[in-house]
Amino acid sequence: MKQEQVGIKTPEFVSLQFQLAGLGSRATGFIIDQLILLVVNALIIISLIILFTGEMDLLAYAGTDSLLLGLTIVGLFIINSGYFIALEYFSGGRTIGKRIVGIRAIQENGHSLTLLSSFIRNFLRIVDNLPAGYFLGIMMIYFHPTHKRIGDLVAGTIVVHERKAKRKKKLSPIEKEIIEKGLTKDDFTIDEWALQSLSQKDWNLINTYSNRLMQLPTNERSELTLQMAGLLFPKLGLEIAGKSHLDLENTLLVLYLILKEEWAYEL
Repeated sequence: MKQEQVGIKTPEFVSLQFQLAGLGSRATGFIIDQLILLVVNALIIISLIILFTGEMDLLAYAGTDSLLLGLTIVGLFIINSGYFIALEYFSGGRTIGKRIVGIRAIQENGHSLTLLSSFIRNFLRIVDNLPAGYFLGIMMIYFHPTHKRIGDLVAGTIVVHERKAKRKKKLSPIEKEIIEKGLTKDDFTIDEWALQSLSQKDWNLINTYSNRLMQLPTNERSELTLQMAGLLFPKLGLEIAGKSHLDLENTLLVLYLILKEEWAYEL
């Protein structure tokens, strides 16, 4: 019997509950991605034909140079494969199609995809496409207990529905402080490798810090800020020297906003 919910215990011993994405939502996302790639491929081919033949003549282009034709085929394969690998790695397991549908690919331990896991699950689309029309992949997703295709089995990944962050009717003190400061999660960019180095434990630390901050007197607030920066900044490749307590505090609050989007889910 297929599961619609899956419970995951992270390496930090935190239990998370996810709703699995089934065949319908995964197929919809994949079709959207294929339509996008179809347009991109068509534009590339048309541009190359006009560039090398001076007119819109596919037969003339195919007959110009076998090496050129081979390079075109290889290039399109790299673009089509790279689309899935790059977007899933850099966008938290979401291609454009997945983002529109509201699903994402994650590792079985609940963490974001690594570059290797993204490469494996997408490279094995070749196998899932056998014998044609993605037949094997469709059958695997439909019949597998956790809706996995071959690529998911080998890469150790699952596809789940996005979980929305909790909505609070009343703003907390720290949320009011962040709004008053005019801070947003886009105020600085964290490299993907650095973001993945942070764990649930780090989120718990920054969450506790942020919610305690407004209750502390100025001297204790500055001391706690310096301690938190000393713990988290080295993991992110950020420097502490030369920054004021206000700069450190603002950076930590922006980090709070970024991690909140990743970890503060409604279970």
